Amino acid sequence: MSIAFIDLAAQQARIKPALDAAIAKVLAHGAYVMGPEVGEFECQLAGFSGIKYAVSCANGTDAIALPLMAWGVGAGDAVFCPSFTFAATAEVVPWTGAEPVFVDILPDTYNLDPQKLEAAIVAIKAEGRLTPKVVIAVDLFGQPADYPAISAICQRHGLKLIADSAQGFGCTLNGQHPGHWADVTTTSFFPAKPLGCYGDGGAVLTDDEALAERMDSLRVHGKAVKSDIAGRTFDHDPKYLNMRIGMNSRLDTLQAAILIEKLNVFADEIVRRNAVADRYAANLPASVTQIPSVIAGGISTWAQYTIEHANRDGLAAHLKASGVPSAVYYPVPMHIQSAYAHYPKGAGGLPVTEAKASRVISLPMHPYMTHAVQDRIIDAISGFNG
Repeated sequence: MSIAFIDLAAQQARIKPALDAAIAKVLAHGAYVMGPEVGEFECQLAGFSGIKYAVSCANGTDAIALPLMAWGVGAGDAVFCPSFTFAATAEVVPWTGAEPVFVDILPDTYNLDPQKLEAAIVAIKAEGRLTPKVVIAVDLFGQPADYPAISAICQRHGLKLIADSAQGFGCTLNGQHPGHWADVTTTSFFPAKPLGCYGDGGAVLTDDEALAERMDSLRVHGKAVKSDIAGRTFDHDPKYLNMRIGMNSRLDTLQAAILIEKLNVFADEIVRRNAVADRYAANLPASVTQIPSVIAGGISTWAQYTIEHANRDGLAAHLKASGVPSAVYYPVPMHIQSAYAHYPKGAGGLPVTEAKASRVISLPMHPYMTHAVQDRIIDAISGFNG
């Protein structure tokens, strides 16, 4: 029997009757773009996160771009982010004309190093070429960044804070979601994410009503929103009164309907994911040089279960031969990629990022993994002598 890296079929089997009914309902009413399920899902997503407003969009990349656009980030501005992340985190920054500044990570959690972050901000200020504006912290592999420390740094320096929770949506720190500290939380509903749809999708969450309204405008071609038409008469669809330069980034109604059903079981799936992670931690052999370390007080959603091995590539080949899938995330960090190498780097460079890129490997992880399947994976790793 083959082993799934992420078993979406098992989840679908669990909720299939509800999914079929939800999809049939959308097909019946025919409001395929910005239909009623979109607003319903946004309300439920905000409630789950303890945040006032959720603005859905077409994908997790646009979710990061929307607040940057709404804040007016542009040429001459600096946006600080890790390099050990997917391209989307840094990719959106040049869209605005601003520059990403790459910052090193902590060796145990792989998340942004607060001390390195503050050093980078101080250095950029001293240089004087760029104006620090925003920090993007990433909840890598599912666990929260050190938001109390990062938020305090942002407040000291007057910077906005984005929690890029594409992999970590649903994670908490001391019982709080990242939005407790961040100005906005962004997420992706790419199918492989802990809360994923059956296509593409994303969302931005915030407690700032004016910011949510502006992002709602930006996601639909800069349409007029309530504050734009207050005190004036416009008898047509507000999407034809374009108040700002926007984009086309709307969550499909079908995807919203699917996500409503997935959100219904999401809390239980987080518990299940943690049980799988705990069992890995208790049974992996000593040849694994590092197993995941979660920040004190943190609950991870375990988008990936990422270990380190001295012979990472040899282990990957052995697992493949044993019928066990694996994945290597971010083998070439962003600051080394040709499209990004000319952008600024934090003081002292990024030695931790560069070291981890050659050692990490991710194992199969999903909430429906049986003990028998997990034992096959653990046995395969134990059998590698390279």
